[in-house]
Amino acid sequence: MRKSHPIRRVVLAGAATVSGIVLLLSLKPASDPASAQAAGGAAPPAAASPQGGAQAAATGTFTGDAAQTQYGAVQVRLTVANGKITKAETVQAPKGGQSDRITANAVPKLNQAAIAAGTADIDAVSGATYTSAGYKKSLQSALDKARASAGSQGSGSQGSGAAQAAAVTGKAVQTQYGAVQVRITVNGGKITKAEAVQAPKGGQSDRITANAVPKLNQAAVAADTADIDAVSGATYTSAGYKESLQSAVDQAGG
Repeated sequence: MRKSHPIRRVVLAGAATVSGIVLLLSLKPASDPASAQAAGGAAPPAAASPQGGAQAAATGTFTGDAAQTQYGAVQVRLTVANGKITKAETVQAPKGGQSDRITANAVPKLNQAAIAAGTADIDAVSGATYTSAGYKKSLQSALDKARASAGSQGSGSQGSGAAQAAAVTGKAVQTQYGAVQVRITVNGGKITKAEAVQAPKGGQSDRITANAVPKLNQAAVAADTADIDAVSGATYTSAGYKESLQSAVDQAGG
């Protein structure tokens, strides 16, 4: 019988080992998307980034909080349709003296910028630094309310048909002792909450406001309209409250 040469046995054993390693590597699954593509497989789909700005998919009218500036309050109201700002307007802006000219120049530009950008990340108008800053702050507040509204609608049960609660802010009404502004929460077509965003303050006004506003808030919820009685000793505050309340009711479709 012919004997195998020792060197030949070593070569054959080495070849077998290499073949086994190659076979194992070819069977090992790809551990990342890049290697999967290199091997001819499809990479797992990347997670989609969330769409929409701060106003999400909201629809409705949203009034931002009044932002106080060195020259007066600035307040923005947005009309949003399917997550897009379709209209921007100022409920309040600085007025009187030079402020009239600055407001007349700056506000239209800021309104246009808000619609174009769809966010509060807009440039200030030259020569209207304070007004621009207040506008952007109130605009962001309105966008936050729109986003919250969209979130509450999305989290509700589908097909339930239940009405969603919405906060609506009336216009600021100037009185002899200061501005009065009312915000109402409406649910199912009824006023469920009323609060004063602004009310006269300082000196005697603090006492009058502290006494009158809670009574006016209660009356608004109880009556579910702006047809409420004035509080004794708070004639101006009551008149301003009722006018701002009527503005909020009108916005809510009441």
